[in-house]
Amino acid sequence: MNHPVVNVIGAGLAGCEAAWQLAKRGIHSKLFEMRPGVSTPVHKTQAPAELVCSNSFRSDELNHPVGLIKREMMTFDSLIIRCARAAALPAGGALAVDRDAFSHSIEESLSREPFIELMRQEVTEIPQGPTILAAGPLCSDLLAKSLYRFLGDKALYFYDAIAPVVEFESLDHSVIFAQSRYDKGEGDDYLNIPLNKDQYLELHHDLMTAERVGIREHDSLKYFEGCLPVEVMADRGVDTMRFGPLKPVGLCDPNTGQRPYAVVQLRQDNFARSLWNMVGFQTQIKWGEQKRILRKLPGMEKASFVRFGMIHRNTYVNSAKHLLPTFQFRKRRDLMLAGQISGVEGYVESAAVGLMTGVHMSRLLKGMPLKAFPATTAMGALAHYVSHEGHKELQPTNVNYGIFPPLETQKKTKKSDRRRLHAIRSLRDLGAFAASIDENIDDEYLNQQLESLTAQPV
Repeated sequence: MNHPVVNVIGAGLAGCEAAWQLAKRGIHSKLFEMRPGVSTPVHKTQAPAELVCSNSFRSDELNHPVGLIKREMMTFDSLIIRCARAAALPAGGALAVDRDAFSHSIEESLSREPFIELMRQEVTEIPQGPTILAAGPLCSDLLAKSLYRFLGDKALYFYDAIAPVVEFESLDHSVIFAQSRYDKGEGDDYLNIPLNKDQYLELHHDLMTAERVGIREHDSLKYFEGCLPVEVMADRGVDTMRFGPLKPVGLCDPNTGQRPYAVVQLRQDNFARSLWNMVGFQTQIKWGEQKRILRKLPGMEKASFVRFGMIHRNTYVNSAKHLLPTFQFRKRRDLMLAGQISGVEGYVESAAVGLMTGVHMSRLLKGMPLKAFPATTAMGALAHYVSHEGHKELQPTNVNYGIFPPLETQKKTKKSDRRRLHAIRSLRDLGAFAASIDENIDDEYLNQQLESLTAQPV
């Protein structure tokens, strides 16, 4: 049976995942990408699924909500998670990737799939026919205007920031030491810049007083709380950074044998270990000021920056007003929204929404009933959150156990056990959900993850 071709707008993480899931189900798609013809303030290449902020997909621990959602996605043969694991770099308990290798792997997979046609052109109007809008938070102005007209109101927005990247060889390794917190991973997954109290206070003062990039005069500053610029953290109090990304716990400076007062961490950014990302140092400070301040850090005196931090404006839809839990628009059921623009935050979450829309769109075109992913699963919890009409003001969110339904157990349990119970319920309910809609998932993989969770009683 021939099905209509689906327009997938945007070849970012969500769009690539949506097209992949459609192809797995025998549905053709045209995957539109406006680059290189039209670029954005932050993209550097024309590659699909380019990572423009961090190179980290965050925690890979099964009990952690973002580790859990990765396992859920893998049961559905996620392209994004599979390619991320293939391009993985040492990062302790996190999943970090070589950006170029990751994007290249995605592009190679798409090019080999006969059901996906990559179209290098800008889409300026929402097309007729089945469409997944995955243009991302940096969609073109013309497409955004088309979306505004369709919705009848303006989208929301928030400001996001990018961290600097430095060359390994430009660092002073007699001062900077390699160690992962609590010795997770191989022990050299992170580089650490130790700060004493005076050095930390000087950094705090410099960040507070540095000249910052201006914003549009008609915009008010709204940041995603999970990715605050480092100077905004400094604004919130002298110890905010030291209890956040600069916390020294789990680390010991081999030069002193002591835990530093604060630590600036750098995370490997490519396979060659030649580039390192400054963890938590996303910023809107002007480039000249960044260079001046960061070169004052111990071991950074001659640092060579391949990229400075920057700020950009992200657009997202008031999804609680406009979307169903299946990511269909209430006013047009063959139009779905995927990725960060739908009100989620993070690489993995964006790709997860792409996965869900691919599943839902294929069922829609095959005349099958659509059924939202259970809210007790990590993916379903995101779907429920963004489409829930009870928000006073929608805030983009990462996956977290706070958006899951409460556990049924009445027994008082510690945090680690509650996380494990959430993960067990999630994977069991995902398996039952897939069976109820006759989805062909990787049952063996799912059962392996459940076995590792249930090996020890709570």
